[in-house]
Amino acid sequence: MIVTTWAQRVRARRERWWVVVLAGLAVLALACEGGTAVPAPTGEPGGGGGGLTSMAALGDSLTTAFASCLAPAPCPRNSWSTGDGTRVDSHYRRLLKANPGLKDHARNAAQGSARADALAGQARAAVTAKAGYVTILVGANDACRPGIADMTAPDTFRRQVDEALAVLKQGLPQARILVASVPDIHRLWEIGHTRDVAVKAWSFGICQALLAAPTSTAPTDVARRRAFRERIDAYNTQLAAACKAYGPRCKDDGGAAHRVAFSLDMVVAQDFFHPNAAGQNALAKATWLGPPDW
Repeated sequence: MIVTTWAQRVRARRERWWVVVLAGLAVLALACEGGTAVPAPTGEPGGGGGGLTSMAALGDSLTTAFASCLAPAPCPRNSWSTGDGTRVDSHYRRLLKANPGLKDHARNAAQGSARADALAGQARAAVTAKAGYVTILVGANDACRPGIADMTAPDTFRRQVDEALAVLKQGLPQARILVASVPDIHRLWEIGHTRDVAVKAWSFGICQALLAAPTSTAPTDVARRRAFRERIDAYNTQLAAACKAYGPRCKDDGGAAHRVAFSLDMVVAQDFFHPNAAGQNALAKATWLGPPDW
């Protein structure tokens, strides 16, 4: 006969109680695990679940935020897409709130003088970065040539954009792509050609297909500006069509960037052409379509 003391009986009851508690916690843990979304792998968007771990931006000096830090040089911290500075509520900063793994993993592959023929090379950089979200803003330099005859033809532009998208589809098949429209550069001429300071800045050679002889009313100059505007519209048509052909993982901005009503206080004073921090912020706001979970 085994005699148990009062202390032994109390200890036994406590041990049984802890077994019950631990078993309950195990069941609860299993239930919670079954209801939790699995984080997306590196390079794939994770919606609002914190799974996006890398993004990339392709394009030209509009995306490098040229001269937005006063010096005539790229200032990527102010980029509408990947900027991490406090002056612009960029796509990167918006996404970082729900995707902490994205921190310090935003690759700005844009190049200052890039035209559409440079996109495929930039797309390869996005593939190397395993980007889960890629923004594209290109076309300004294809139009801003010495003259109308020098501008990229719309069909050539489309082919070059398609080549870049093909690189992304092959290398990043799960990535979400945002194709932004080309901003309304013609508007800068409309609001600036009566301002001496803007006219003086443009005389140093920026975007001459549009901004040469900005005060001239000669029929040839009027026709040149109209042709420039029509070419930008043609590029935007091709950008939207290319994105649609890519499939459901690509979205265009529906012309949002083109509709941004730039004022002269939204562009840098050095050239009255490139967006300053306020202009970059306007682009970020206009092109933001929400978390890239489409």
